[in-house]
Amino acid sequence: MSDRQTMVSRRAFHAGAGLGFAGLAAGAMLHRDGFCRASGKPEGPAGAPHHPPKSKSVIWIFLSGGVSHLETFDPKPALNAHAGKTFAETPHPDPLKSPLYSLRGRGVVTIERAFPKIFPLQVGYGKHGQSGALVSDWLPNLASCVDDMAIVRSMYTTDNDHGAEFQMHTGRHALDEKQPCIGSWIHHGLGALNENLPQFVFLGKYSDNRVKQNFDPDYLGPGHRGVEVGVDSPTPLPFAKPAPGIGAEEQRAQFAFASELNKLALARNPGDQDLAARIKAYELAYRMQGALPEAMDISRETPETHRLYGIGNPVNAIYGRRLLAARRLAERGVRFTLVYLSDYGEWDSHTKLRENHARSCARVDWPLAGLLRDLKRTGLDQEVTVVCATEFGRTPGLETRGGASTGREHHPHGFTVWLAGAGIRKGIVHGATDELGFHAVEDPHYVTDIHATVLHVMGLDGRRLEIPGRKRLEIDHGSPIRAILS
Repeated sequence: MSDRQTMVSRRAFHAGAGLGFAGLAAGAMLHRDGFCRASGKPEGPAGAPHHPPKSKSVIWIFLSGGVSHLETFDPKPALNAHAGKTFAETPHPDPLKSPLYSLRGRGVVTIERAFPKIFPLQVGYGKHGQSGALVSDWLPNLASCVDDMAIVRSMYTTDNDHGAEFQMHTGRHALDEKQPCIGSWIHHGLGALNENLPQFVFLGKYSDNRVKQNFDPDYLGPGHRGVEVGVDSPTPLPFAKPAPGIGAEEQRAQFAFASELNKLALARNPGDQDLAARIKAYELAYRMQGALPEAMDISRETPETHRLYGIGNPVNAIYGRRLLAARRLAERGVRFTLVYLSDYGEWDSHTKLRENHARSCARVDWPLAGLLRDLKRTGLDQEVTVVCATEFGRTPGLETRGGASTGREHHPHGFTVWLAGAGIRKGIVHGATDELGFHAVEDPHYVTDIHATVLHVMGLDGRRLEIPGRKRLEIDHGSPIRAILS
């Protein structure tokens, strides 16, 4: 190591030795409030929205594997009427001949996934709410909530494989340069509402390397990464609890000493984002020791609330606990909570769709409806925006590859996402797929339109969040879906 790297100026030494733990907190708050910014840009501080916000927090729910829009929120009678026929044999335009088929498709591996022999709906459906929205019989509780939801039936993406999961969170195809996820952008843009809790939380069991891409900050830096928090543990943040026999005063002294050492190291390496993020993480972990267990302690809720989320039912208990914890975090000022409401790839029904989707719908229907009802009864629907998304839909045609004959393949050309809560119009069905449920044809929206919509209700303009030297594409920004904004 060179002398230049090891030398510490007198000013840096006194700053490192004198500021200590309190200085770190003060520096973070000054940065958040706009008095201290590394770039010196005059665009406004983190924590200051670009326009009046409609929402304070987001609960972003993800169903992994690809939910069939056809058996949930976009049932198509034509599939039953023409079951067993090819697309070309129906009186409807052949979706395989549409220019949209090649325009929006971009596979990592080139595989023919059209499967043109029509597969009938595997469940009944009915009209619900003032909007008359068609909803699957597998979702009776959510069907009763459609007057509080905005259902967007015209989503599309471009990845025909499960890289589309990460595309839903970052907006970028797997073949392109990675981008920060939507939760990190909100964290970057708005800062903290509660200094004692993380501002971007991940709730879910399967946080392997693939799932971790959904809360990856990429070039925004590790300080904007989602924090994994456990729901079913007395220590929701691993390794944040002091060792046995360590008292509060002793721990405080240890943290203060470690803070001074870290500050000296940072003074030597002022551009080390990992080190800066690590220092902030230690400080936040110290503060969270009291605040996070209280926030995650759902036993403090009433039996009525537990019933609302289905926590007493073994079918719903796991997902009910995650959603109730998400509500408690939002209530306490956490900006963005990503709730993984499925096992990894759970909805990927290449075969046995009737059996698999019926089971998965039963797992999520009661807790999701419970969340919407809970937000409404507590008034939090005026402060919290809910997004329920998946990576793509399922093919209208019967999958036959590999001998399968009872399921649907991946389908990026048209699928459904729904939103509710703060800033979102109630009881609206927006956009449409064609008669066979293949292409998004009426008011089509690429996935970053959902990002732009969420940023908008939070008071942010994605274009004003850009980082120097990291010019984003126009499609990365998307456009707010004005028709569903309140």
